[in-house]
Amino acid sequence: MTDIQRFSTADPGFKAQLERLLAWESIADDQVQATVTEIIREIRAHGDAALLDYTARFDRWTPVSAAALEIPRPRLQRAWESIADEQRAALKLAAERIRAYAEHQKTNGWRYREPDGTLLGQQVTPLDRVGLYVPGGRAAYPSSVLMNAIPAKVAGVPELIMVVPTPDGELNDLVLAAAFIAGVDRAFAIGGAQAIAALAYGTQTIPPVDKIVGPGNIYVAAAKRAVFGRVGIDMVAGPSEILVICDGQTDPDWIAMDLFSQAEHDEDAQAILVSWDERFLDRVAASIDRLLPGMERAPIIARALTRRGALILACDLDDAIAVANLIAPEHLELSLADPESVVGRIRHAGAIFMGRHTPEAFGDYCAGPNHVLPTSRTARFSSPLGVYDFQKRSSILQVSPQAAAVLAKTASILARGEGLTAHARSAEYRGNGSS
Repeated sequence: MTDIQRFSTADPGFKAQLERLLAWESIADDQVQATVTEIIREIRAHGDAALLDYTARFDRWTPVSAAALEIPRPRLQRAWESIADEQRAALKLAAERIRAYAEHQKTNGWRYREPDGTLLGQQVTPLDRVGLYVPGGRAAYPSSVLMNAIPAKVAGVPELIMVVPTPDGELNDLVLAAAFIAGVDRAFAIGGAQAIAALAYGTQTIPPVDKIVGPGNIYVAAAKRAVFGRVGIDMVAGPSEILVICDGQTDPDWIAMDLFSQAEHDEDAQAILVSWDERFLDRVAASIDRLLPGMERAPIIARALTRRGALILACDLDDAIAVANLIAPEHLELSLADPESVVGRIRHAGAIFMGRHTPEAFGDYCAGPNHVLPTSRTARFSSPLGVYDFQKRSSILQVSPQAAAVLAKTASILARGEGLTAHARSAEYRGNGSS
């Protein structure tokens, strides 16, 4: 029997129990930080030479030169042509849906002119060069390529550079095929903190980028945090999470498998079910016990459910919604008869999956919305990765001579109040009509 925790919102200590369950420290330990700091220092000091050394040490293969780290675009095309027809069709359909959704996120600049002739507005431009990190250790993640690369290309990023670790020098054709269809411009067989450092600072072979996106292990996450400021980053993500709110009318096997779908990521993943039907919680618990032994990643799922999973009994739907807003989950399933009447009351969630036929797994691969989502309760203040993450906005101001006479006085008063007389005089010159 799986030892998943059971809570009730009516328990006097419920909030304290929930806080302990949700607690997650995403900051790497001192040893990881020290290793990452050293790697970044070496890449900055020695460039390609350090990159080759780390590739030999961590990925167990020795490129003949730094140029050999690059995966040529024709190699991506060969991968696309070599994969199974059903894989190619699946990548194509997923890419089309992700691209169609991303197209709706595009924003344009705007301008307006005031009666006195002053022009104000905002100009939207894409980033020049973006780096995409794709994990390549224990598993291959072509879906991560699509989710990160396609919004960048829809935003208009002219150069997208992918890095992917290749343990023992082995390339994964499914990842390369995804890079081909997503429009990756250049790809390099490098990974780990050294890849993040190379993208941030550049080497003789790897050009520096403006922003780095994509998931990775704890060393990659620590490196992204360390180079933030030099470059932009998407986020420092924690373990995957799912919260399901169910009215008790969905097949309990479906809900159990939805919980498994996140718990199988790793032992730190979090899977929580909230319902006001106690008998349904019992049925889901029984489904978990019956289905778990047949899962390929059963030990990981069991460990995640035991450590960070929960079945929570709420008082009613309103109570369940309050729990969801407190948790601010990465993925929220509303497995309800009428989810549309509820979704507007959800204030904090990375992605919301509505209805009984919308499992989180659809969002991970092919529904359309991005699967790069805020974790560890950061959905309270952040959003899914999207086209807007690959664009920047510039304010536009052109003050007319008539408006300058008015604004100069206001600016001068405020500037002198702050003790910044050069500001004040700069404004006053315009107000006096000097040219």
